[in-house]
Amino acid sequence: MKRLRAALPLLLLILAGIVLFASGAFARLHPEHLVAHQRELHTQIIEHPWLSRLVYVGVLTLATATGVPGTIVVILAGGFAFGVVDGTLTSSAGLTMGSLILYLASRYAFGSGSKHPPAIVAKLHHGFERHPVSYTLFLRFVPVVPFGLVTVSLAWLRCRLWLFLGATWLGGTTMLVFETSIGAGLGKALSQGERIGPHMLMHSDVLWPLGAIALLALLPLLIEYIARRWRSTHH
Repeated sequence: MKRLRAALPLLLLILAGIVLFASGAFARLHPEHLVAHQRELHTQIIEHPWLSRLVYVGVLTLATATGVPGTIVVILAGGFAFGVVDGTLTSSAGLTMGSLILYLASRYAFGSGSKHPPAIVAKLHHGFERHPVSYTLFLRFVPVVPFGLVTVSLAWLRCRLWLFLGATWLGGTTMLVFETSIGAGLGKALSQGERIGPHMLMHSDVLWPLGAIALLALLPLLIEYIARRWRSTHH
């Protein structure tokens, strides 16, 4: 009973995520839907600048806290609606708060830890114990593991709160610059009459942030190569 009570906040977040995903709310944030209603959208933003941003931050906070698939759709919509700079700032607030909620719920659910952690956590544990700061920053900056899964893993690893918040804000915001740029680029292309399709990946406003994300994804291979060369020259 005690274990169930500890897991209740995390279970409620998971349930909220299932409801949010099943409601079809993300379909309303699809780029083509936003383009079809862009006049009304931008009118609402101009008339209610603070309220529109608070609503957006609330939606992204909820999506991030529940770990629901589709958070990227919300971030792209933020880029489309608010532009790169404003969209990045508002998305950063929502992403950080949502991650904090998921982290605290996971820490409470896991308690002092488990003798049988998930496989991914077991693999991360050795590196985290040796270099907690650099390892946490590495996990947040490299877009290989899903953001929510990294949050849960760091909670299981008992990552310090200050380190978690700092790495989440810094790494998350770095990624948001590129993801929000993609959303703004898609919005610009669609507003010019283009249709969603593979050809849009070649649009300059979409291509360069995609390339930056791809480079970040290759970062682990680069670090491994440099570390291997360094070990071979010092042995």
